[in-house]
Amino acid sequence: MAAMDEVNSHFSSYPDYVNQKLQIASEIFTFAGLKSLINFPQTIYMVRDPLLTASIGKLELTEVLIGLGNKISLQPDSIISQIMDGMLVAVHDTSGIAVGIYPIPQPNSRPISMPTMENSIGGATSAFNEDLEANIVLLRSHLNCPDLKIQAFHFGGHVKSKVILCYIDNEIDPILLDNLTQKLEAHHKTEISNLEEFAHILKLSKYSLVNHYMAYELPQNAVRALKNGKAVLFIERVPFSIALPSIFSDFFISEDDMNHPPIYSWLLRSLRFIGTLLTLILPGLYVALVSVNPDVLRFELAHSIARSRLDVPYPAIIEALLLLCILELIMEAIIRLPGSIGPTITMVGGIVLGQAVVDAKLVSNLLIIILAATTIANAAVVGFQNTYSLRLFKYLLLFMSAFLGVLGLLSGLLILCAYIAGIRTLGVPYLQLFRARGEKNV
Repeated sequence: MAAMDEVNSHFSSYPDYVNQKLQIASEIFTFAGLKSLINFPQTIYMVRDPLLTASIGKLELTEVLIGLGNKISLQPDSIISQIMDGMLVAVHDTSGIAVGIYPIPQPNSRPISMPTMENSIGGATSAFNEDLEANIVLLRSHLNCPDLKIQAFHFGGHVKSKVILCYIDNEIDPILLDNLTQKLEAHHKTEISNLEEFAHILKLSKYSLVNHYMAYELPQNAVRALKNGKAVLFIERVPFSIALPSIFSDFFISEDDMNHPPIYSWLLRSLRFIGTLLTLILPGLYVALVSVNPDVLRFELAHSIARSRLDVPYPAIIEALLLLCILELIMEAIIRLPGSIGPTITMVGGIVLGQAVVDAKLVSNLLIIILAATTIANAAVVGFQNTYSLRLFKYLLLFMSAFLGVLGLLSGLLILCAYIAGIRTLGVPYLQLFRARGEKNV
């Protein structure tokens, strides 16, 4: 057949392409597919068994073949598209009927494992992975209710990808759902290989200093987002879920909090809130009190700070920036290095280097204490991606404190509050506390 000759020519350079003719009963069938995506022995056995049974029962084999899958056009482009999507294409040579059959796939993803980005305290430890079907199974195992709706969207031209949208029908705000689905349907030809391209489809600001979504590895966190009226999306080949939209309470509230008595849950959330304030305020407050407003300190404290900085040759702002840059480099190195040597780098950077800069009179002892407390407090918030915003905002407050002192610190906090109050994701204000509710005309 001319169509299959063109298909064979197209895939001639593919080492994993298989084109095989088989005689089943008295008929000849041609099977084509990619063995990297299809388990051929098991799939052929799955197809041959009902055809042989139909032959014994004297049934029409072409009708049975059509019942095994979806009938497709016997055109080269249609067959190539089916093969690239991981389907097994079966062609009846006599009648020219072509059918796309869902095969038994090759195992091409890692099994369900422990999370690497999130820690679970008292909860389930299974984590999402790159397999969409496995992720849906995990989600349904934690939330198997009739109101859970799942929609599939296909994207891409050359590189195709699949996006699964999950939401609870009676919990999500209809305006939010409409805004999300309209943007997904309007860009079906756009390729999605990373979260930046996904954010572009949703028309999220590229210059926003706050995350518009939360990435969850743990199914229980994704379920909590669904119950709070959010949408949860899974992108093919991305090993975590994406909860939209992100709101202010995501900094402090985790599903693991519900495994503790209520009083302890609120105490944990209060600690995270205090940690956020310390991360933002401490470096700027140090610079403001040392270089601009030392008169607000008690004499004993001011004298102690002055003695610790007696031989430091730099202004307080340069001193703070020097050590902050070193800490940022250490954190980035720990993330990129293998786990076997990461703790060693932490020890060298945190102890040896810190002691060395103090002995060299490059920074004061008090600044070491303040920035260590700042780094620890920065890790107290929920979601690693939220720490980026805090790490950036503290520099704004640091520079304003260096120029205007305590007044600059308070002005910087006011600017941050005004900026965050103006952020919206799919029509949902960022400062909503617990529920995500959309707005019209977005």
